Amino acid sequence: MSDTDTLAPATGLAMTESAARRVHTLITQEGNPDLMLRLTVSGGGCSGFQYGFDLDAAVNDDDTVREFHGVRLVVDEASLDLLQGSVVDYVEDLMGAAFVVKNPNATSTCGCGSSFAI
Repeated sequence: MSDTDTLAPATGLAMTESAARRVHTLITQEGNPDLMLRLTVSGGGCSGFQYGFDLDAAVNDDDTVREFHGVRLVVDEASLDLLQGSVVDYVEDLMGAAFVVKNPNATSTCGCGSSFAI
């Protein structure tokens, strides 16, 4: 990961090129260039919190928007507090393909990778 946009600063977020390519593909399929990847954290899941991913064209008052590799990532203020220093990636393997969050704040994660505890 040599691209500086990929490295998450101690306070902030980052997105890998792999994730950005997948978001770009999804936006192209939807035919709406205004779409962004929205990352949310909500209560629930098997470990206490769970990640949510959605395409969204709206920016709310409490949102932070960052651009990585030509696509935008939007996160609300409450979720951002739990995601400081995280990297959003897109992984394809024999088990399937999915967006994943490498979150240095998580003290434990579930087997599916979409739920975590702090």
